[in-house]
Amino acid sequence: MKIAVLGAGAGGAAAASELFLAGHDVHLWARSPETLAPHQAAGGVEYEGVLGTGLAKMARITSDVAAAIEDVDAAVIALPTFSHAPMAATLARAGWSAGKPVILNPGHTGGALEFSHAFRSAGAAPPPVVAFSTLTYVARKYRPDGVTVSGRARQVRAAALGGGVEELDLAARLFPGAAPVRDVLAADLSSTNLVLHPPGAVLGAAWVEATGGDFTFYVEGMTDGVARTMRRLDGERLAVAQAFGHALPDLIGEMQLVGTVEADFDDPGNYRAAIAGGEANRRIMAPDSFKHRYYREDFGHGLLPFIELARIAGVDVPVAEALYTLAETAVGVDYRQGGRTAQAMGIAGLSKDQLLEKVRAS
Repeated sequence: MKIAVLGAGAGGAAAASELFLAGHDVHLWARSPETLAPHQAAGGVEYEGVLGTGLAKMARITSDVAAAIEDVDAAVIALPTFSHAPMAATLARAGWSAGKPVILNPGHTGGALEFSHAFRSAGAAPPPVVAFSTLTYVARKYRPDGVTVSGRARQVRAAALGGGVEELDLAARLFPGAAPVRDVLAADLSSTNLVLHPPGAVLGAAWVEATGGDFTFYVEGMTDGVARTMRRLDGERLAVAQAFGHALPDLIGEMQLVGTVEADFDDPGNYRAAIAGGEANRRIMAPDSFKHRYYREDFGHGLLPFIELARIAGVDVPVAEALYTLAETAVGVDYRQGGRTAQAMGIAGLSKDQLLEKVRAS
């Protein structure tokens, strides 16, 4: 197949490499020509890690969206979640076909709803949107022309909005490990980031400012207090999911499915030991500033849409709301400005039954 990968950061570079290795023709796009220049010089993406070592040759490398999507069968969007709505508007203006699927890798919380609404707001019929609960890789770009893929998710939740079995089958063929769930709410509420990052980001904010993030986020930063807060927040997530008819695993179980908590961990409820002991988590450093994605994305595009969904579900989420308010105060931003509000997701004013009908219509 011909696949456009929109985004040339670590996630996009990893996705482009894996799709190339599977035999697909890949068009790699990034907004910045400077980001693409090293890949153009190399002829593709240098990759190393769990995918092996080599050069993933791209059929096309361009910062022109129209050229990137020309004649492709599907698009994979591997961008920060705050770029989903602008990317939807860009694709709508570029004439993306309503019959071609778009895969959000990842969708985070509410990604498919926001993307579809932004597409419609740009005056075009939205395409089928498949959203993954989390990124399918642990990857970093330590060099401008390459990517180190240190881990690959064993399983991520996947659901389609405006599509169905055919789009989900396609996503699973492109990304083995994508496990279909009933609707995008199940995928949204399976996102680990909305529970995993906010407690440590808020409770460790002073340490981040004082040290520039010179501590391991999931080990040194995973204190008993952070773990207790995380467990309470996770309980709120499970309650909202239950209100929408979904029985989901707790955070430990979800991370075991993904592969970021060891599969043989058997101490239920011990969030600190589970997360700090995960091989993929031990060396991850804390945010170096409040500009880090843990603050920039995981509140306005993780916790905020979760709170909006909770209100529709009629579930009180005091821990989520407290963390959100503290983050806005400490960071000094209004996350609703440009954040994933109910209005941005196109679900403002809907009842729980109306939202369920919207996400399950196809």
